[in-house]
Amino acid sequence: ALKRASLKRVVVDSTVQEKAIAHPTDAKLFNRCRQQLVEVAHQQGIGLRQTYAKAGRRLMLKVGRYGHARQYKRMRRCIKQLKNHMGRVYRDLLRQLPSENALNPQQQTVMAQARELWIQGKHSKNKLYSLHAPEVDCIAKGKAHKRYEFGVKASVVTTLKQCFVVGARSYPGNPYDGHTLQNQLEQTEILTEVMPQETYVDRGYRGHGIEGKTQVIIA
Repeated sequence: ALKRASLKRVVVDSTVQEKAIAHPTDAKLFNRCRQQLVEVAHQQGIGLRQTYAKAGRRLMLKVGRYGHARQYKRMRRCIKQLKNHMGRVYRDLLRQLPSENALNPQQQTVMAQARELWIQGKHSKNKLYSLHAPEVDCIAKGKAHKRYEFGVKASVVTTLKQCFVVGARSYPGNPYDGHTLQNQLEQTEILTEVMPQETYVDRGYRGHGIEGKTQVIIA
């Protein structure tokens, strides 16, 4: 067991808990969503006017080739076609469904994600980056070699000298670091039954607004 004295001085920092997803590209999302919509139609016994399976495979190859050759205008044109195909399948399925209440929860999720993908644009907030992990956010950490990371913000508390982890939480929605400090210290006190007297953080926690029980030292 850790000594109570070692629990009085802790370090709090945040990181990104990356998800096991491919790099989110619009082409992959549109094509995969179209495939899921076709599966929903088959499960409901609905005959679609067109599934765009062959066209989807052809366009995905073109997107990869144009991107590798840096022919971005042609690549964006193919991505737009993939989005149009997804939208056509979605509207065709929506017209033939007697009611969305006839769908099971998983199928309703597919329809909701297709609607969100169709509506969202380049500058939309709370964008959908992954179909199987919709909670993923795009988080900028300021690294020169990796500007953006796709996952969920996580906060970790370690003891100052031994570096034992005594608290960890995830924060969906990419909140400001300073606003997570209070909840993180409360979790640490619940787990260890000791409120840290000194908490060391980086400059990302400025404006935390914590006074009283612990002294927050900003590096």
